[in-house]
Amino acid sequence: MKPTDFSIHVTSFLTHYLAAQRNLSPNTIKAYRDVFTLLLRFCRDVRGIAPEKLRLEQVDVSLVEAFLDHLETERKSSPRTRNHRLATLHAFFRYVQAEEPAHMLQCQKILAIPLRRHARPTVAYLSKEELAEILAQPDLRTSEGRRDAVLLSVLYDTGARVQELIDLSVGDVRLDPPAQLRLLGKGRKMRAVPLMDNTVQLLRDHLQENHLNRPKQFDKPLFQNARSQRLSRSGIRYIFKKYLVRARSKLPSLNRTMSPHTLRHAKGMHLLQSGISLDMIRDFLGHVDVKTTQIYARANLEMKRSALEKITDPSPVRTIPSWQQNKDLLDWLRSL
Repeated sequence: MKPTDFSIHVTSFLTHYLAAQRNLSPNTIKAYRDVFTLLLRFCRDVRGIAPEKLRLEQVDVSLVEAFLDHLETERKSSPRTRNHRLATLHAFFRYVQAEEPAHMLQCQKILAIPLRRHARPTVAYLSKEELAEILAQPDLRTSEGRRDAVLLSVLYDTGARVQELIDLSVGDVRLDPPAQLRLLGKGRKMRAVPLMDNTVQLLRDHLQENHLNRPKQFDKPLFQNARSQRLSRSGIRYIFKKYLVRARSKLPSLNRTMSPHTLRHAKGMHLLQSGISLDMIRDFLGHVDVKTTQIYARANLEMKRSALEKITDPSPVRTIPSWQQNKDLLDWLRSL
């Protein structure tokens, strides 16, 4: 069977354009791939179009909009998830219009489908007291507990994303002054993150205990599971949740939804509260745009506003009379 134009473009988009030209990470490409998997299943199960017969001209505005409605009504996707799926299709049809000018109008109609507005949740982070309680939970008498203590400390100290932590190898660690970690972030961008003295000592002990402080071990994972392999995302989530549950029994304020990414948010907030500029925090956390970093400024402002609302003393500022009581002004406005 002759391949369809849609299959040719999807294959080229995922394997060549995203990987070779845009240099996106394998995990990002997998997320794009999953959107096309959902689209093909929708076409097969709802529209009755076999994946091997789907042509580019059939993927028009009506089909894309029906697919988005299907995500919301049948799969109960949130507005954020819907927007992510649509953003993937936007990226694909932006690519297609350059490859197939004859389909430019079709592509631009799809690109005109707007993202769904939704309320942005306030960034979740840990206070310094809550952070200290979680970091105090690993049992340092066991090798697993010592590994977890180092892992959580590095995750917070560097503000690393979970995948960045998973990808760390021994050779990415520099303990001699200036001590730092080399992180591979989104878009395959490398950045160096400084380490605090306490974390340096924890890492030095970790490397020595696990015999990783030798040149031939530089390609080995910095944090390993029981099979000496890299930890998975689910493995790191399990480690964080385990100690979070223990800490909740001692600190009730921790009884809220959190994930390992909360440690990254905590680092960003603590840097901001220490007077570090947003530009420096952006570079430290590896954000592409400072607008992403501004979530910490908004959260910090909301925290201050809430604190001010708890003040019971009445404000000394005199009440300003309503402009509607100024008859001269109203007459002047009516005369315009």
